Amino acid sequence: MKHEDDLKLTLQEEQNVKKAKKELLLPPCVKESVLFEALCHKSYVFDNENIQRKLDSNERLEFLGDAVLELVISEFLYNNYHLSEGEMSKARAIIGSEIILAEVALKLRLDDFIFLSKGEDKQGGRTKKSILSDTMEALFACIYLSCGYEKAKKYIIKNMKEYIENAVEGNIFLDYKTKLQELTQEKTKKLPEYVLLSASGPSHMKRYKVAVKLDDEILGIGEGFSKKFAEQLAAKIACEKFLDSIGGNDVVD
Repeated sequence: MKHEDDLKLTLQEEQNVKKAKKELLLPPCVKESVLFEALCHKSYVFDNENIQRKLDSNERLEFLGDAVLELVISEFLYNNYHLSEGEMSKARAIIGSEIILAEVALKLRLDDFIFLSKGEDKQGGRTKKSILSDTMEALFACIYLSCGYEKAKKYIIKNMKEYIENAVEGNIFLDYKTKLQELTQEKTKKLPEYVLLSASGPSHMKRYKVAVKLDDEILGIGEGFSKKFAEQLAAKIACEKFLDSIGGNDVVD
């Protein structure tokens, strides 16, 4: 871990870190040196460190942030819901999953502030769920190290309470395609169909638009940088629509 007086940031790095601290609504106590490390992907470190400047990627912070998140979610579930151990474990796994953390990161616009190599950036690194979720966990660790557990807990709950509630209520599924198939088979005895509507953009950042249909009716449309991700988003919308149409009380675990 570098201290502020040990590591000299470039002007661009310093500006990005200050903007991130403001735009991400981080507590004033967050140390900019720790925040810089939290935002540093290993590709950026590889491209930008030299004999005069040793950089650390956010991998160690990600490890710590994962533990901080697990404790915060566990404590919140224990204190606010009367769930069994199995139910708490299932909810915690969903809340702390890569897909949920990536979604939170995108909502916060965390992707705007991640330090990536030029190559990783060109290959769509800012939209990769793994990079987004890892940086989100590193950010939680940054708050914990700079400000303590209570500040980290407050920030996590503020930005993830909606997902906690939905996970407990059974409204979040990690595999929406499987969930939609279960719902449509149970209610209509039919299977949904996925149709590619368009594929646009350069080869290294192609964007796909996919519709999911049932009996020629479009239930949802999703977009993403892979067909699989677009299909999952379409299925997510379809699940929500399908559950609304049947009263939302027949969620299959």
